[in-house]
Amino acid sequence: MNGFEGKKGLILGVANDRSIAWAIAQQIMAQGGECGFTHLPDRADDARQRNRRRVAQLVDPAENAKFLVPLNVQDDETIQAVMQTAKEEFGKIDFLLHSIAWADLEDLKRDTIETSREGFKSAMEISAFSLIAVANAARDIFSEQAAIAAMTYYGGERCVPGYNVMGICKSALDSVVRYLAYDLGPQGVRVNALSAGQLKTLAGVAAGVREMTDLYKAMSPLGRNITHEEVGKTGAFLLSDFSNGVTGEIFHVDGGYNMMGSPGRMLEQIAAAK
Repeated sequence: MNGFEGKKGLILGVANDRSIAWAIAQQIMAQGGECGFTHLPDRADDARQRNRRRVAQLVDPAENAKFLVPLNVQDDETIQAVMQTAKEEFGKIDFLLHSIAWADLEDLKRDTIETSREGFKSAMEISAFSLIAVANAARDIFSEQAAIAAMTYYGGERCVPGYNVMGICKSALDSVVRYLAYDLGPQGVRVNALSAGQLKTLAGVAAGVREMTDLYKAMSPLGRNITHEEVGKTGAFLLSDFSNGVTGEIFHVDGGYNMMGSPGRMLEQIAAAK
């Protein structure tokens, strides 16, 4: 299946080979899509350019990876520079993947009620407002029937202890998805979010949800955890023409965990342990 043959777009937020954004990009490129990538900007005193190097190790060998540039979503000039590069390389873009989130580690370790004011503002700007900023900057280079996908998490829908302030940011991101879907609908641009279950990623480890792996496995109807490949395929679906009638949705890939109203088969394990 070459669902992305002739398609071109942007992948924002790859950090390393365990990033969900990379899993999605791999599926897109395998199906003929061409991708432009961004990386976190390196500090001026970092001669080794660690952020760029991590992503370049993945991107450079990939035939359909066309460029790699820095992106600071707190700086409009940097955002515009990324879109200008995409315009020069691609003309128009058919898809945009937003996989960007951040919160201060100290705030993540605290109870939500103790979140710092500055930490809250930065987390919300980077994790939620950045989707508005990049979508607005890309408006003029979207092709007809282009698609945006953002990465969210169940902690934005329900309280997940340990996810703390990031859960509030994801809740805001989910709302941004719906409002952008409305705003960009007349242009033919679709906007959706992908809510993945438990995966080993940098973001997951930082947010302290790794310990929930066994819980997801026990409660999910499928009785197992998901894989990077499964999330990658679903993310590619949301950015492809196969989902042209879908917009404003929060699409769960979690083995069905999100729809459970009780611990399910986990009750049998609890009963057996007594």
